Amino acid sequence: MTTWTEDDRLKALRAYDILDTGREADFDDVTALIARLCDAPIAVITLVDADRQWFKSEVGLGVSETPLETSFCRHVLLESDRLVVPDATADARFACNPLVTGTEGLRFYAGVVLRTEEGLPLGTLCVLDTKPRPEGLTALQTQALEVLARQVMGMLNLRRALAAGRRGDAELQRAMDALAESETRFRAIAESMPQMVWSTQPDGFHDYYNARWYEFTGVPAGSTDGEGWNGMFHPEDQERAFGVWRQSLETGQPYEIEYRLRRHDGVYRWTLGRARPIRNEAGEITRWFGTCTDIDDLKRSDQAKELLSQELSHRIKNIFAVVSALIALSARQHPEAKAFAAAVRTRINALARAHEFVRPHTETSQPTVGSMTLHAFLADLFKAYSDPNGAPRIVVSGDDATFDDQAATSVALLFHELATNASKYGALSQEGGRVTLQTRRLGDRFVLTWTETGGPFLDGPPTHVGFGSSLASLSVEGQLGGRLERNWELSGLQVIADLPATALSRRRAALNG
Repeated sequence: MTTWTEDDRLKALRAYDILDTGREADFDDVTALIARLCDAPIAVITLVDADRQWFKSEVGLGVSETPLETSFCRHVLLESDRLVVPDATADARFACNPLVTGTEGLRFYAGVVLRTEEGLPLGTLCVLDTKPRPEGLTALQTQALEVLARQVMGMLNLRRALAAGRRGDAELQRAMDALAESETRFRAIAESMPQMVWSTQPDGFHDYYNARWYEFTGVPAGSTDGEGWNGMFHPEDQERAFGVWRQSLETGQPYEIEYRLRRHDGVYRWTLGRARPIRNEAGEITRWFGTCTDIDDLKRSDQAKELLSQELSHRIKNIFAVVSALIALSARQHPEAKAFAAAVRTRINALARAHEFVRPHTETSQPTVGSMTLHAFLADLFKAYSDPNGAPRIVVSGDDATFDDQAATSVALLFHELATNASKYGALSQEGGRVTLQTRRLGDRFVLTWTETGGPFLDGPPTHVGFGSSLASLSVEGQLGGRLERNWELSGLQVIADLPATALSRRRAALNG
């Protein structure tokens, strides 16, 4: 039950004389560290004023305050010492909050109250994410949030005592003792983390590693201070890793790299190294905090999956070849089916070319296929229709687009049918005939216009719709979710395929959505 009034709380907050002060490195170190420990894009030290929440330190927000009516933190002050919101869109208290429904798109919140010795809540230390976290924080992350919240209060008390100077040596000593206790707890958390934790001075001089680093590497304490850490990497990775680190020091950009790190038994393990800078109010870097995470098992698992994917793709390619050979063999035994067999084989070959384009490739096989774009795919598909000198008779122009395996089969069947028909009956059946394929992005649509010229004059649409035309319509309308329009002009056939802009790369659209 609440035993304080809002007037009491605001009076206590004013006594700290901290609202609207500049950034301070000690507070920024806390938000940077808790953001990394909780793997959260946003971390904030919030002080709740009468009509606003003001941020003494923040990572990932880029503003110094927000209106109180949009505050998550005020609920912590009113309800408990801590608050975890796994998914704000599913919580009636926050579902209509502008920070949830607006461009910020906040989904997850976890905060711990900053409380005075008298029990008055001043604000919170909290982390936020734009993705829901049904599982909340881990036990270690929760402990870190609580310990660092106490450390923030210790710093606030010390700051007040140093600034006021009127409370005497006893209060100053209590604040210093509280800060020292919080520092001890922070060290305990850093030492117990499963990742290797390290930090450096602004110039990149390494001066701290946690116990996990020494446990993993087996080197004596202090032996990797300074630049000695680089000698722990695989010889083939040292120059690359040091170059990336130098670049981060020069630009202030976050450091992230994968390298092989020597374990205490001499085995090199793949490791993910990350670090971010801590800046003061003037924007100057005061420290770097970093972690090293052993990802060797994950790396080997990914390699095994890639190998399996390539093996499966190779077998599928062989199946295409076997089916095509079986059709050819059957046609020899049944000459009356020769034309039918030839049509089926060309369609199977078109599917095989689509598969060849999008299948997983090794470094040696990739250059034979080209870039993963629509234009590259079509250029490869239309090579068979070049003139005797190798010049293309089907010219592709306009806007290119990213392209993936989910669209390859449908696009291959559509344009294989159009090119085959053009060779038999349309523009490509005559020496001077040609085809242009114009591709255009129009807002949320992607339009492909196939235009034949120089072929036989047309006196209207055909009276019979063949299998190829039905297959083309099925590919566009059934598989790609678009519209197919045929215009039988005197000068030649025009076909317009109007697709959703995401149809050619659905997997990327799904990931970005």
